[in-house]
Amino acid sequence: MSQMSRRCAECGGERLFEQYHDEPGNCPDSPDGQCPEWACTGCGAALLAGLLSYRGEPAVMEHLPGKVA
Repeated sequence: MSQMSRRCAECGGERLFEQYHDEPGNCPDSPDGQCPEWACTGCGAALLAGLLSYRGEPAVMEHLPGKVA
């Protein structure tokens, strides 16, 4: 299991994070097998590190002309 020290937003300080799918090609949630998921060993908060790509079509909101969110 890989580990790194990062700031945890939930704990409010520097904490140790672990990566459960640290072997290349072993991550079931990533097409290339490189896992971006890390978990704080103190509270379990998730951290995504790395570049995630999105291969979808952009949303078109033609039915809401002139509306502002």
